[in-house]
Amino acid sequence: MALHATAFCFGGVVSLPRNSVSFSQRSVRASAFSSPPPLSSSSIARSNVQGNALVSEKAFAGDALPDTKESSLMVCFGEMLIDFVPTSNGLSLAEAPAFKKAAGGAPANVAVGIARLGGSSAFIGKVGEDEFGYMLADILKENNVNNEGMPFVTLRSDGEREFMFYRNPSADMLLQEAELDFDLIRKAKILHYGSISLITEPCKSAHIAATKAAKDAGVVLSYDPNLRLPLWPSAKSAREGILSIWDTADVIKISEEEISFLMGGEDPYDENVVRKLYHPNLKLLLVTEGPDGCRYYTKEFSGRVKGMKVDAVDTTGAGDAFVAGILSQLAVDLSLLQTTASSIAEIIGRGEGGGWGGCLEGKGIRASMY
Repeated sequence: MALHATAFCFGGVVSLPRNSVSFSQRSVRASAFSSPPPLSSSSIARSNVQGNALVSEKAFAGDALPDTKESSLMVCFGEMLIDFVPTSNGLSLAEAPAFKKAAGGAPANVAVGIARLGGSSAFIGKVGEDEFGYMLADILKENNVNNEGMPFVTLRSDGEREFMFYRNPSADMLLQEAELDFDLIRKAKILHYGSISLITEPCKSAHIAATKAAKDAGVVLSYDPNLRLPLWPSAKSAREGILSIWDTADVIKISEEEISFLMGGEDPYDENVVRKLYHPNLKLLLVTEGPDGCRYYTKEFSGRVKGMKVDAVDTTGAGDAFVAGILSQLAVDLSLLQTTASSIAEIIGRGEGGGWGGCLEGKGIRASMY
């Protein structure tokens, strides 16, 4: 769960308040949203619901990409959360008169973005066995994301809930290796994940087991560190945790700020600094620059794609939608990773279209680009 100081779309920023609110579990109902809301997460304060794990895999018929099949399945691993967004823009959390709830969490955002772009996606992560948890599961289903491998958890043995915590513990942190759907992971074409699931056990071990199973099965690994420093015990542990799995990824998306953090304050625009992050097995490194676009690096070449000029209403989650756009194209044809600079630039250009149109379906994005 999270409190937002901005409007919602796709996204994921997290803080670490330690408060809790009283909550009594009631009967399970359908999603509280009448229609699938966009996922949101750029949070000022977030609380994750205690719960079970979710997995989802269902092709969505769109026209921005060729028809996808099970062989193009993309599995997103990590957190799915509830954000509380002020009903009035431009106010601090303390000044907000009321809040509305919205689903969020970067990996879940990417899964929904892929489905809306016409891809086949699944989500693996844990949510609460309560009304919010079932609401999150419903949102994935309504957005054509497979949620069949999503486990749920309760805090009390009798199934009742007294409190809902902002964090420590929260549902995503409680995912265990035994709850993973390894069959789903192994049949994926791409496994996408962040670093938040590396912060605490047992989720850290589950994360490592999932990526190992995927790697052993020849699945392409996509990594967006998605640095949320307040969630980590210290800056040192965050840097070490993010880099601990760096060398296993095939595709990495990172921001300028994250480069500076990981490299001890070095200039993120210095090509030599960026190249230090390029490991021997990496196929594509993407450096996002906000409205200015994206830089890309492969073993053979590098380049830059300018950002699309748009009137931004809210940039929350643009990075997640950008990732969804990139992965949707790679899942159709992984040979694009061994292609020319111009082809990589075209992929990124379409990904930026997806990022800007994170709440659009495929044909809406295509119309906005041409």
